Amino acid sequence: MVFSLLVFASGCWAFLELADEVMEGETLTMDERILLAMRDPADPYQPVGPVWLAEFGRDVTALGGVAVLLIIVTAAAGYTLLSRKYRTTVFMLAAVGGGLILSTVLKIVIDRPRPDLISYEAAVYTASFPSGHSMMAAVTYLTLAVLLARIQPQRRLKIYLVAIAIAVTIAVGVSRVYVGVHWPTDVLAGWVAGAAWAGLCWFLAIWLQRLGVVEPEE
Repeated sequence: MVFSLLVFASGCWAFLELADEVMEGETLTMDERILLAMRDPADPYQPVGPVWLAEFGRDVTALGGVAVLLIIVTAAAGYTLLSRKYRTTVFMLAAVGGGLILSTVLKIVIDRPRPDLISYEAAVYTASFPSGHSMMAAVTYLTLAVLLARIQPQRRLKIYLVAIAIAVTIAVGVSRVYVGVHWPTDVLAGWVAGAAWAGLCWFLAIWLQRLGVVEPEE
């Protein structure tokens, strides 16, 4: 429980510090340098690398999209239901839904414009900070990994689930900068906010487990 609270507290502190720097414009120069480093110097409207890499980036970024996350959460909920972990299923859906609401509220409150240095390689509809794909990837994959790891009997399976969740979360965030729809600090903010939320959910899962509200860890 202590580690989960540490993750939550550290994530909150890092997000607030980063948001303050962004709102004061302190990160803009660094953001521009990193963003342009991922673009073709001869044509900033094109991402650096071959055509297949650009297509790969768009495929990876979809892993943080609403449609893909909805499919994954539905599949995970089906798994926990079939495992007769009914209260874990409810908690999981509430955790992911709460993360989505938090992400939307943060975007509205901060209301940072999207990068205007390049053309977008993907459709965008919302504000830039924090990156919704990055945050929801962290919220969804990390939360699901932690909750599903709780009902796995083998330690190596627990580690595998969490490692995969972290890898996918990082990949989604990097792809958002690569396709040009987010500043790097948007992605970093999404990661830390998502990790903080996942840490809070982890703490609540353990607490509710001890109270007998959520099924015990196997």
